[in-house]
Amino acid sequence: MGELTTDQTILFAILTGLFALLIWGRWRYDLVAFSALMISIVAGVVPVEQAFSGFGHPATVIIALVLIVSRGLTNSGVIELVASKTIDASRALWAHIGIMSGVSAVLSAVMNNVAALALLMPVDLQAAKKSLRSPALTLMPLSFASILGGLITLIGTPPNIIIAAYREKTVGEPFSMFDFAPVGAACAVIGILFVTVIGWRLIPKARTESDVGAELEALGEYVSELKVMEESAVIGQRVGELSEEADNHNVIILGLIRNGQRLPGVARRYLLQPDDLMVIEGGPEGIESFTAALKLGNVEHIKGHEILEGQNLEMIEVVVPPGARTENRSVKNLQLLRLQGVSLMGVSRQGRRFREKLSSAKILAGDVLLLLGSADSLEIATRRLGVLPLAERGIQLIQRKFAGWATLAFAAAILLASMGLIYLPVALGLVVIVYVGSGIVPIRDLYRSIEWSVIVLLGTLIPIGQALESSGGTTLIAGQLVAWSAGYAPWVALTLLMIITMTLSDVMNNTATAVIAAPIAVDVATRLGANPDPFLMAVAVAASCAFLTPIGHKNNTLIMGPGGYHFGDYWRMGLPLEVLIILVAIPMILLVWPL
Repeated sequence: MGELTTDQTILFAILTGLFALLIWGRWRYDLVAFSALMISIVAGVVPVEQAFSGFGHPATVIIALVLIVSRGLTNSGVIELVASKTIDASRALWAHIGIMSGVSAVLSAVMNNVAALALLMPVDLQAAKKSLRSPALTLMPLSFASILGGLITLIGTPPNIIIAAYREKTVGEPFSMFDFAPVGAACAVIGILFVTVIGWRLIPKARTESDVGAELEALGEYVSELKVMEESAVIGQRVGELSEEADNHNVIILGLIRNGQRLPGVARRYLLQPDDLMVIEGGPEGIESFTAALKLGNVEHIKGHEILEGQNLEMIEVVVPPGARTENRSVKNLQLLRLQGVSLMGVSRQGRRFREKLSSAKILAGDVLLLLGSADSLEIATRRLGVLPLAERGIQLIQRKFAGWATLAFAAAILLASMGLIYLPVALGLVVIVYVGSGIVPIRDLYRSIEWSVIVLLGTLIPIGQALESSGGTTLIAGQLVAWSAGYAPWVALTLLMIITMTLSDVMNNTATAVIAAPIAVDVATRLGANPDPFLMAVAVAASCAFLTPIGHKNNTLIMGPGGYHFGDYWRMGLPLEVLIILVAIPMILLVWPL
């Protein structure tokens, strides 16, 4: 690289800090990106008049509208109908994975891929339960297929929308709805064949050969705190004396809390006293039966006995998706009983036990929560908290009578936008009006349907990306990439760009990756005297294909808890899949978008 200007030095420093914090993941990515924008403005590298231009950017608007349309397609029963007609739990494992993956990819092509996975995950879990197999065998292929399906259309994944908008800025015309289809569909088909025939076999045996019966009764072991009541028969007994009773109910006693303090070890020799809190681990049924047998009480249930008393109570398991209201908040801070009318019975986190007091523990994306409450309160709490039920429960009221109208409105919008008769954001906006006006998407759910963390991330990164481009920073990066591939054919630089982009996307948000990589792609093409389209298409594919880690894509995070996966499990199937995608995508890009 040549000598850096002051603006370039500042921007590279800000981006380095931004990438480091995004990879670290300690703080929410939208807040990190917003902070980076504020620092950029104060430092003078982003003009004040362009500070919030990203929030009015077409890509930002389209992503918000697509999320609302996805909610409408779900509420109208369109997705439920598709799933019911194509999915059968009695099929062989490979056939089940192939069909589920195919359905997931098709749905992800026309709606948000996180929403598509959220809809199909309970179906897959029920199929695993009926077939007496571990859900770990099928959830990862399902997640990867939903990511692959997003490659097919403009609205399938945010990187495609960002790349299309950037092409409009540089070339004067955006990619259209199905310009991504030749390359994206080829990658999706080959990728689904891989996860169907080979991929699921690469999942560690430790995940797939666990106690299937217990695993299917509870998709993870929960940590719960139970209070020793005045009328409990265990008062005066030692904790160690309850081991046999605990074994009978398939729970484990992890320790004892007295006067707010955790006693040393598992406190086996301590005599139980009224108001002690027993920390136990087990499945939903085991926790419930152990509580009843020993006349113990769930802490929140006791505190809110007037709220829960006399209700027909039931338990449900829910998973915390990235960006949910519950993420990074402590159990105590959530005040579930007072605010939502439900009690938290336990938390499951990929088999890891909580060392701190449960009420002080922070809920993380991928955690599975066990909630207790009435059917109505559970329905409301699930929606308000932004968590996803792990069983088919009909939490969302389905407006099945509108399925035909919902499909027709959406199909008409896509057709008119594809023909260039209506600007895509306007077409999607009209669909939103139809959905809200007909009640398919209730007004109260309109803004809840939008993933505001992604909107903030994109709105704040676009001005930074523009500043990097205008300062000549992207030109410097492109020059270095071209230098690395000097003396070789242009497709080598294309491949190198794709590998670098894919690697970035594995450890940070794919939206952020696309925003930064798009101008670099055009600069590389300019230096090589090549068509920018193949380089933009390579970035679009690579930014979405994050299969190595649970943090690279939200869908990978979403399945971590229910599937019982560990951080290091993903690369086993993900690495060969990423290599395969590169081998398929590069020839297809060169065929459809010649250099």
